[in-house]
Amino acid sequence: MLCLLVGLLTRPVQGETLDSSTLRKIRDTGVIVLGYRVDSAPFSYLDEKLRPIGYSLDICGHIIRAIKTRLENPDLELKLVAVSSATRMPLVANGSVDLECGVTTHTVERQKTQAFSLTTFVAETRLLSKRSAGVRVLADLRGKPVASTIATTSIQLLHQANLNQQLGLKILVGQDDRDAFRLLQSGRAAAYAMDDVLLRMLLLSVANPGDYEISVEAFSLEPYAIGLPRGDAGFKALVDASIAGLYQRGEIQAIYRKWFESPIASRGLNLQMPMSEAFKRVIDKPTDAVDPQHYR
Repeated sequence: MLCLLVGLLTRPVQGETLDSSTLRKIRDTGVIVLGYRVDSAPFSYLDEKLRPIGYSLDICGHIIRAIKTRLENPDLELKLVAVSSATRMPLVANGSVDLECGVTTHTVERQKTQAFSLTTFVAETRLLSKRSAGVRVLADLRGKPVASTIATTSIQLLHQANLNQQLGLKILVGQDDRDAFRLLQSGRAAAYAMDDVLLRMLLLSVANPGDYEISVEAFSLEPYAIGLPRGDAGFKALVDASIAGLYQRGEIQAIYRKWFESPIASRGLNLQMPMSEAFKRVIDKPTDAVDPQHYR
């Protein structure tokens, strides 16, 4: 049944009226606009020639091919737009970006301004701290400064936990992940809250990774997805069919190994991060569920 769905949604139909405002815009302009992150390895970052690459970009490459097939135009231009934590969602919401191929968590609040594809990765929010600090759980940081990155779910979770548990945290905001990590490195923050895969990537880039540790406690599950224009069911159906096809055909396994279990391009760093049971379940039964509990 899934195979039939994928085929129907990606097969061009002569003379059809497109049921998608985004596809009509792409057809009329001849341009697909893709948003990418410049320094969010292994999901989306720049290689040594300043070309966007990464796990999310590989998935979006398959989506772009599906769009070209649907519109019967292999010569569609691809326009690449750099986005940040702060700009990614506004650019999707105002129609400047057709596909946001970075590292973005699907949340109920974010659904108010944009749509999301099927889940493409499942991360967990954890704490990174200096090993000497003895931080095991969030309560160990009572009354201390804690860093996170602007416009992320991690900083929202910190604020909520701070209120709910009356922790008295001083929450410091980094403009990007490296900026937030520097707050920890310099001693201005006692910990850095962020998704585990991004924390592990940061540690691979420092000279003294053994001086830091990632908490065993995870205080949220984070379903990542491709950002899409809101209210365009036809475009989402095409995107979802492309991703579901990757899962059904098993091609996602090679993409995953390339970015999480092998030395990654331009960095030579290997996360050595086997696929989580939560994401295995997504591959087996593709979902765009927004509730983190769905992935437990």
